[in-house]
Amino acid sequence: MNRKEIVDYFLSKPFSIETYPFDEVTPVFKVGGKMFALMSANESDRLSINLKNTPDTNILLKDMYEEVTEAYHMNKTHWVTVYCDRTLSESIIHNLIDESYAIVYKSLTKKLKRELEST
Repeated sequence: MNRKEIVDYFLSKPFSIETYPFDEVTPVFKVGGKMFALMSANESDRLSINLKNTPDTNILLKDMYEEVTEAYHMNKTHWVTVYCDRTLSESIIHNLIDESYAIVYKSLTKKLKRELEST
């Protein structure tokens, strides 16, 4: 997958927004004000994203795929870096994004979910 396809997929998630809280080149994708993904700007030669998942799933993902590693500058228990530019299929990348989004959306308060859904 290329950068535009991944950004488009992030933004296709309900209520997701693209922000730049760290600098002008590192997009962070949020739902309800909480981050569910970050796209790396540090590695110009590789396209990578940081995604959230459960600790047990992250261990399995790192064991199963060489394209999944510990997330740089993030909580390594809950976040992984996924390299999207080589052998991982689009469906696997979509599933990982979906899971990250779902975990973060589920953590939102009922009040915030109602506010988002009423807009």
